[in-house]
Amino acid sequence: MHGEAHAWVPQVLFGLNAMWVSTLVLVATYAVIMSEKMNRAIAALLGAGAMILLGVLNQEAAIRGVDFNTIALLIGMMLVVAITRRSGVFQYVAIWSAKKVQANPAGILFMLQIVTALFSSLLDNVTTVLLVVPVTLVITEELKLKPWPFLVALIFASNIGGTSTLIGDPPNILIGSATGLTFNQFVLNLAPVVFFIQLVTAALFHLMWGRKLHAAPEDRARVMGFSEAEAITDVRLLKQSLAVLALIIGGFIGSHSLGLEPGTIAMFGAALLLLLYCLGRNAEEQSHEVHHLFGEVEWVTIFFFVGLFIVVSGVEKAGVLGMLAEMLVSMTGGDMKVTAIAILWASAILSAVVDNIPFVATMIPLIKSMAPVFGGEQAIEPLWWALSLGACLGGNGTLVGASANLTVAGLAERAGHPIRFIPFMKVAFGLMLLSIAISNVYLVLRYL
Repeated sequence: MHGEAHAWVPQVLFGLNAMWVSTLVLVATYAVIMSEKMNRAIAALLGAGAMILLGVLNQEAAIRGVDFNTIALLIGMMLVVAITRRSGVFQYVAIWSAKKVQANPAGILFMLQIVTALFSSLLDNVTTVLLVVPVTLVITEELKLKPWPFLVALIFASNIGGTSTLIGDPPNILIGSATGLTFNQFVLNLAPVVFFIQLVTAALFHLMWGRKLHAAPEDRARVMGFSEAEAITDVRLLKQSLAVLALIIGGFIGSHSLGLEPGTIAMFGAALLLLLYCLGRNAEEQSHEVHHLFGEVEWVTIFFFVGLFIVVSGVEKAGVLGMLAEMLVSMTGGDMKVTAIAILWASAILSAVVDNIPFVATMIPLIKSMAPVFGGEQAIEPLWWALSLGACLGGNGTLVGASANLTVAGLAERAGHPIRFIPFMKVAFGLMLLSIAISNVYLVLRYL
């Protein structure tokens, strides 16, 4: 993730210990992010600046610390989704799903989870909830139902579905970019257990809420009156978007044989879709549309990643992560099985407390440091699956565990249906632990 080893040695101001200074900057950065008193991009960029100004990194080492493959992948997919959204396809699928189950509340609860999990595996989970939640709120309002069960279920489905692929959840994007693990490897190794966990979770939500949900016949008739066809606002754009998305997914699947990084594929796909979208428009119209579409990229998230990469790179250069890796290996006795299980559960618990993106960014170089102990990069592959499952699924534990959770909470609050921290955790934490227990069994049976 942070490039090859270079000769730069930390030269901290006043001769202070680089390990202590970098750790202090990391802890301070995370503390500010967790406090939610300051925008997380500002906190990360200030932390990055501190690493350079204090001498833990020089400017060249800081730039090398940024994983531009991850940045390119995120920007490319955000642009593709921003354009595709304009066709209305996501609203179409949500309405179609509700009508397929005759507007039965229990059926809608199940179908929206499946749609959300599927979209989250092909897009990123934050984008998915931004697209699905508004439609869900309209449907529940028409059925005169409290949206709470549906919103909680969507949070779980977005994080579970996103776990199954390289591009579904930011932690996986980080892991894939740092390790060279391909789209196919993520699907083959994670999709089976993710599919099972989603079914178990959906069944539990049905037992908890679905079977108790009821709507009046006239309210269900009103939802059945929705026209999914009217949701499609641009058929030409729909066809273009689906074609380009298919090319991008195909590129991800064949990336290894093509010798291309996922970031390159996503950026090229975004450029191609931008070209198709702007064809037939004059230069002024093209400029206006491109400016607007680039405005829809979540630049706050992008610069959060940039700052975070630099902060973590500083801690890595100072030798903190190598020391922690040695401690972890020592505590687990150098046993691969014990180490993988420790990473799985620690990742889950900690990702429920802090946002899983900075946690995974910190863990990646730490796990890489363990490779020589276990016999090389290939030997530690199970540790990456443990980290992915722990971090992505652990994000379901609390409202602050993943970016998708906070996004849903924000949309719900604006709609007058706030999701509170403690009520959510009472429901979510136990279900999250169950998903980790299932993952534990899966890892032991398949890899350990």
